[in-house]
Amino acid sequence: MTDCLFCNIVLGKIDSNSAGQNDLAFAFFDIAPVAPIHILIVPKRHIENANELQSTDAEVLAKMMSLSQELAEKHSLTDKGYRLVFNVGDDAGNTVPHLHMHLLGGRRLGWPPG
Repeated sequence: MTDCLFCNIVLGKIDSNSAGQNDLAFAFFDIAPVAPIHILIVPKRHIENANELQSTDAEVLAKMMSLSQELAEKHSLTDKGYRLVFNVGDDAGNTVPHLHMHLLGGRRLGWPPG
């Protein structure tokens, strides 16, 4: 999608503070972090949101998860813990229509969230 913010970040058309990538997923630091570590992990291919996932997207999700694990380790989050979040739809606060997973950590996170 040519007008998708996250597609343009993945393509390098919009600058981001890259956190890492693999062949199917790209990660970058959130510009409005809610935790000391707040990284967005997105598929390189446009998928609207988690509700649009198909069984054929299993490899994309696996690559997103493996990238989140690598980043959690890199940022020393694995011992104390971290949170992974997918927001779907307006009521959940999803503001960019491109599947993305939030990796949050670096402090104690409350529950329930907001």
